[in-house]
Amino acid sequence: MKPTTDRMLNRIKDVYMYIRDHGIVTTQDLVDEFGITPRTVQRDLNVLAFNDLISSPSRGRWTTTSKRVRMTS
Repeated sequence: MKPTTDRMLNRIKDVYMYIRDHGIVTTQDLVDEFGITPRTVQRDLNVLAFNDLISSPSRGRWTTTSKRVRMTS
């Protein structure tokens, strides 16, 4: 894989783990935690939501779904 793809996948995994560990988080929480732009956060959230790993109980807030996930290194 390209280094940029690796970096993106690692970031998305980190975003998922952050949401899982913190319960309900806001988009701004993720921007502040990861130091990335709101647009990048939104793209990452779209990937996670498309794969049914997160959901948005209200606008701008995110939480994990009950879908089981197997984490690898």
